[in-house]
Amino acid sequence: MTTPRTRMPAAARRTSILVAAAEVFGQRGYAAATTDAIAQLAGISQAYVIRSFGSKEALFIATAEHVLDLVTDAFRTAIAEADDTRRIEPLLGAAYVRLAADRGALVTLLHLFTLGQDPRIGPIARAGFLRILAILREEAGLSMERATAFLGNGMLVSTILGLQLPAESEDPATAELLEATFRENTPLVRELFGGRDLDG
Repeated sequence: MTTPRTRMPAAARRTSILVAAAEVFGQRGYAAATTDAIAQLAGISQAYVIRSFGSKEALFIATAEHVLDLVTDAFRTAIAEADDTRRIEPLLGAAYVRLAADRGALVTLLHLFTLGQDPRIGPIARAGFLRILAILREEAGLSMERATAFLGNGMLVSTILGLQLPAESEDPATAELLEATFRENTPLVRELFGGRDLDG
């Protein structure tokens, strides 16, 4: 007698599609990604992906919103863990580095912020960026000067990780750049990314 297969709940299946989509968008970029590749990675039919989201554009928007939720959740967790206001920024930085270890999430976020001119995606990118700023200002209690410095460093962090520079950390100039950028989180970056291909 065969055991009946357990049907995955709709919410869990949607999340699995978004995780697969982030990986494919991260590997191929928005233009080259296909709903077929996303469906294959998620282990479902392309028809189900289209039925669930309607189009590649709508799927990218949902994926970007999912990644933005991951960022805001990670930041809120870091803020809750901070027992000293001086520790907030290093904890926020470590939370972002851990999130960026998922290359799909990192590159999806980078793609999102380069599509500001797109009539449908641009408003979501701007709203997501401003939501992160609001968390830094209102929940983390950072001044605008500290918040903008943190965001500026975050863009540098994203660029460094997107370029896979930690894999070149034996180069003296690269090692110095990593230390200057990640500061107290440099050991975490070396643990998560150092000496390996970030696609691995």
